[in-house]
Amino acid sequence: MAGSKIIKKRIASVKNTRKITRTMEMVATAKSKKLIDRVNEAKPYGDKLLNIMESLATQGGNIDSPYLRIEENPRKAALVVVSANRGLCGGYNTNLLRLARQQVDKLKTGGNTEVDIYMIGKKGAAFFKFLQIGVHETIIDIDDTFTYDQADTLVTKLMDSFEDLKYDRVEVVSTVYLSAGSQKPDVIQLLPVGLGESAQADDAAKADASAGEGATTGPVIYEPDPATIASEMIPLAIKTTFYRILLEAVASEQIARRIAMKNATDAAGEMVKQLTRTYNRARQAGITQEILEIVGGAEAV
Repeated sequence: MAGSKIIKKRIASVKNTRKITRTMEMVATAKSKKLIDRVNEAKPYGDKLLNIMESLATQGGNIDSPYLRIEENPRKAALVVVSANRGLCGGYNTNLLRLARQQVDKLKTGGNTEVDIYMIGKKGAAFFKFLQIGVHETIIDIDDTFTYDQADTLVTKLMDSFEDLKYDRVEVVSTVYLSAGSQKPDVIQLLPVGLGESAQADDAAKADASAGEGATTGPVIYEPDPATIASEMIPLAIKTTFYRILLEAVASEQIARRIAMKNATDAAGEMVKQLTRTYNRARQAGITQEILEIVGGAEAV
């Protein structure tokens, strides 16, 4: 029965592991729900702000802002990589860091651009250290409880560096929240700010919709002039965009952790079933062997 005892210990160990993974799944579920609510609450404000910016760009003439400066051949770029501080979240960090490495290679080899990496999260810092890729700065205080002020501190530093011509481009590699069931890593250009083209497309779409409905709309009157308003709103739009990027990344991390822990819990349950069947077979075989030994001894007597 030595084998049965070992199997019984394994069953108890797997059950304890299943309790841990189920608890982590419940915690991740609660956190992801709270973060998804924050993302949904921030989305209308951010979208409306960007729509106003695009509208101003189409009728504002020349907007004087250092954040609109475009360099055809950027000399130096800042790449912000938003990873996680902890693991146990499936392929969240792996997929993100693979894309970040590809983007670093693309900037260095494609445009001969020097890259400063701002790494958010311990997992990304450890990965790039293993690859012996230098990191300009590591930020580890961005988690599911981070605030707007923390995002503002980091993005203000990047905006000042861009304004002082230290960087010609600022990009962010993070996981974009599309829905509760879909998130994917992507590269987002934070600076310079792109205005005009998407605004023209939005205006054309709105014009077509208005024509179809038979409605007529006139131009919006801004006071003071649109260029002045846009120049003042651009920094706010950049900060709001960066805050949303971090918020979506953190929400996606918790969703990935919830899914990973659910899969681990289900796998532990299946393992318990298989080990229980194996234990029952071993116990029955032991009982049968003991009966045969008793019968054999009785016949010998």
